[in-house]
Amino acid sequence: MVLKGAKVKNINIRKHYYHFKHRFLTMNNIVITVALVIGASWAWGSIEMMQRNYDLQKEVDTKYQQQRLAELQVATLEYEQNYYRSSEYQELAVRDKLNLADPGEKLLMLPPNSEQAKNAAKGFEKTAAEAAEPPSNLQQWTNFLFGGNHKDLQK
Repeated sequence: MVLKGAKVKNINIRKHYYHFKHRFLTMNNIVITVALVIGASWAWGSIEMMQRNYDLQKEVDTKYQQQRLAELQVATLEYEQNYYRSSEYQELAVRDKLNLADPGEKLLMLPPNSEQAKNAAKGFEKTAAEAAEPPSNLQQWTNFLFGGNHKDLQK
């Protein structure tokens, strides 16, 4: 009886192998599978190459920006150098260092700011920054839907 069960299993396996071989391992299926593998590898390679080109282009753009920035810095330093060599700057520097004035000009010397004045200026800067801060998106929608901007329009 044990032998009969082994023969049945063996026949069953052969039957499944035969059906698999003749149904799926045909020449058309093999050609299609090979074509799909070649197409997938080509697509994968193309995507990798595009990503590499993108990364290299980003690097080139960054280097170009750095070069342009360095050129601008050099030009700025040359302009500053020319300005410092100019007679206008030298005259202004002498007048500032020695507290001198041209004929007809009056020199106004102010005392340094007190701590109270510095604190008031800081408070003003904070309120100006808060006033310049735009309302949140939710607040804008609420004003739009419920007429919160109505008062501003009447002014």
